[in-house]
Amino acid sequence: MEKGLYANRPLTSGHPELARRAVAAFSATQDAGDSRAEDIRSMVTCLSRLRPLPPASRVVVVGCGPKPLTATELAAMQYEVTAVEPVEGFADAARTFVAGRAVVITGTAEKMPIPDESQDVVVCESILEHVESPRLALSEVYRLLKPGGVAWLVTTNKWRFSVLGHNGEYNVPFFNWLPPVLQEAYVFQHLHHKPSLANYSLRPAVHWFTYAALCQAGRDVGFSRFYSIVDLVSPQDPQIANSVFRRTVLRLISASPWIRAFALTQIGGLIVMVKT
Repeated sequence: MEKGLYANRPLTSGHPELARRAVAAFSATQDAGDSRAEDIRSMVTCLSRLRPLPPASRVVVVGCGPKPLTATELAAMQYEVTAVEPVEGFADAARTFVAGRAVVITGTAEKMPIPDESQDVVVCESILEHVESPRLALSEVYRLLKPGGVAWLVTTNKWRFSVLGHNGEYNVPFFNWLPPVLQEAYVFQHLHHKPSLANYSLRPAVHWFTYAALCQAGRDVGFSRFYSIVDLVSPQDPQIANSVFRRTVLRLISASPWIRAFALTQIGGLIVMVKT
């Protein structure tokens, strides 16, 4: 550790560079993608195969950040959108960005100031891995949804394999495959010694999931039906229809639980939960 690093500040404040560079690092990741229109249309198409989503359907976007592209794209599709952001400074920037097209409120994934059973869809992308309590967050998502409502969840995948070991969160190859105690050691190293390990994140990813673990976590709070992306795409979708390989893989996954299970080790970070 740098000599005197915490001489004039408490250890719990973390490394000094975290506070200075976290906002800039987060904003840079959002600026990397200018538009999410195609991704959002694909998401809505998939969800519409579970329940109708006519204009004026109510949607919550959890953890919208200072540049809530998902919220504005959904609002452009005539949905009634509420975006939730825990960081007040980010929430202020988000209100400016949406310019009245959506409502931005301050809240955490574990506690959102939204009425019970008032929402048709909850979108929670790259949030569950960062929260203090995934169970409380999922319980809150369940509370917000109307009966028949759907939650679109994208999070970390414990078993995802990349040739170079990229995991999307830490600059540590194959971090998602490491034993939990070693992961915790790296989390501490990031927060107190080397904040570049997780790109200066104030809340680095501390939860890593398998598809089965996500199903169990959903059941624990009341969800009973779960779908992966392979269940929600159609052979007629352009990204499937234009690829012989994808059509073949989709057919094999549909025909065999064993092949489906193997596929879910790689694509299991996206799950849709339905409130029945």
